[in-house]
Amino acid sequence: MSYPLDRRGFLRASGATAAAAALGAGAALTSCSSDTSGPVTLTWWDYFTLDNFQPGMNRLIKDIEAGVPDVRIERRTFPFAELDRQITLGAISGDLPDLAIVDNVAMNTLGGSHLLADLTARVEKWGQADQYYKGPWEGCQVGGKTLGIPNNSNCLALYCNTRMLKSAGVEPPTTWDELASTAQKLTSGDRYGLALSAIKTEEGVFQFLPFLWQAGGDLDTFSTYGATALTFLDELIAKGSLSEQCVGWTQQDVNTRFLNQRAAMQINGPWQIPTLKKADFDWNVVALPRDKEAATCLGGENWVVMANSKHVDKAWEVLEYTQRPSVLVPYLVAFGELPARKDLADRGSWASDPALRLFLSQLPLARPRQYGAHYAEASQAVAEAEQAVLTGSASPSAAARTAAGKIDKALSEQ
Repeated sequence: MSYPLDRRGFLRASGATAAAAALGAGAALTSCSSDTSGPVTLTWWDYFTLDNFQPGMNRLIKDIEAGVPDVRIERRTFPFAELDRQITLGAISGDLPDLAIVDNVAMNTLGGSHLLADLTARVEKWGQADQYYKGPWEGCQVGGKTLGIPNNSNCLALYCNTRMLKSAGVEPPTTWDELASTAQKLTSGDRYGLALSAIKTEEGVFQFLPFLWQAGGDLDTFSTYGATALTFLDELIAKGSLSEQCVGWTQQDVNTRFLNQRAAMQINGPWQIPTLKKADFDWNVVALPRDKEAATCLGGENWVVMANSKHVDKAWEVLEYTQRPSVLVPYLVAFGELPARKDLADRGSWASDPALRLFLSQLPLARPRQYGAHYAEASQAVAEAEQAVLTGSASPSAAARTAAGKIDKALSEQ
């Protein structure tokens, strides 16, 4: 899920993963992929706790129990920030589900812990890997193995207040230069031209990474290109086009400011569309402005099967069943999510909704945060650098150099 990502929970999960790795490795060696005859009860964990998700989830489970022979689902939910931790702790206690829906960024820690079943052979026999967008599919590949199946996808784009842009005589920006110029022209009184999240959590990093990639860099070149991205954002604040309070804003806070018309543009995801449709002003959504290249960040969830499950084959049957269009499309529509599959681009609500279609068109450019088991430490270094620059406690070049040292150390510890 690309909406609020809690770093504290993610880091706790990382620590638990290290403790559980040896046990997980043993589980991987002893996993049983043959199911006993007769009805099978599969335990399933996810973090979809909000009331609005329950009708869609209940329908999905009923579909599975009706469509997959001899299967019953026993579902358990956790708060978003706790699911990864519960899975890694479960490797120690022996309390693990058969399958789970996890945030795609969790593949960094869970994928290196030997807790997830290797689905490579089953996927090859299935023959549908080429139906998925590149980013979501690559997000399930760890160490040359397929350890999950994309459940849904989302990414970031730029929302614009149509009237405000028209009144200022500007078009939606397509480049960094245009973004800076447009944001400055749209800034007036207590209204900022642009709003984004730079909070010191994975949520803020999710919004920062597109700037790094658009500059032509990546985490392994953060000293150079991280400085470029940080300088661009710092200049927006210096010119008054972006509020320095963005260092404390979640993506929900950003959307609130856009809804209150205290921001003429915002960077956000498609999960805000249901709320924005109730706004009393017109808006549209366009691709994120580019610098050297176009890029956006991939969000969403993956299906995974636990390596120590006694019912891996039956769990795989469930995963395969959930990807059938007759099952997947109603599920995605109920959750307001986008498909990770290219062959569903012309089905569902996203086929006719212009805003959803824009996000769908960006999925081929969406990059997964797939950097290995120590991504959490690298991500924390990025968040600290952005905070230091945007609060004025360090220059972009100094903050990027400091972060680069921590990032390089984290990425080398694979």
